[in-house]
Amino acid sequence: MDDENSFGRSQKNVLGGVLEKCSYNPLTGYFRDGCCHTDLSDRASHTVCALMDDTFLSFSQKMGNDLSTPRPEFDFLGLKAGDFWCLCALRWEEARLAGVAPRVNLKACNHESLRIISLEVLSEYAI
Repeated sequence: MDDENSFGRSQKNVLGGVLEKCSYNPLTGYFRDGCCHTDLSDRASHTVCALMDDTFLSFSQKMGNDLSTPRPEFDFLGLKAGDFWCLCALRWEEARLAGVAPRVNLKACNHESLRIISLEVLSEYAI
């Protein structure tokens, strides 16, 4: 996928600049292109580039989304603390409200995150 979203606009980060990569190892993103690109088919809005930590991974598992366990059938090796991953904006906000939100890379968070999370809040968690 190029940097155009379904509306034909260039996808920007939350700071208004070019959307930077989140992670190639592990390969992340809704489109598995290393970036938190999104379009209308991404109903969960995988737009927040977050640095995984054990607290968040445990929280996510308790909430029914086990990101730590490898799922070879989906070519997914599982995440560990220190990995970057494009999280669903609502899940990140849910974690924030529970006091366990992971840190974020603002330059790699898609501007579409701002539909759910304010820049002020995201900035508090910036790496």
